[in-house]
Amino acid sequence: MGIRMPGFFLAKQVLRQSIQTAKKGASTSLDVPKGFFAVYVGETQNQKKRFVVPVSYLNQPLFQDLLNKAEEEFGFNHPMGGLTIPCGEETFIYVTSRLNRT
Repeated sequence: MGIRMPGFFLAKQVLRQSIQTAKKGASTSLDVPKGFFAVYVGETQNQKKRFVVPVSYLNQPLFQDLLNKAEEEFGFNHPMGGLTIPCGEETFIYVTSRLNRT
């Protein structure tokens, strides 16, 4: 059993960037409860859907894989003002449902 520290640091950087963006007013964080954060999921601009997920997902390797994909496609400064994960909604739901089982 190993510790995936690079993924943890990536997740921390993504969260920090999301918080900074929210402070700038590009995203409304008022409707996100404490301990959660919002992500936008979709492969095209027209398909984006907003999900509010627990911060605990940042420690999960499956979710970190999605974050790595988001970083490769968008970097950390996305014009939408939030964390965008470039995958289909079905894929996102499948991955997050697997996280709930562990």
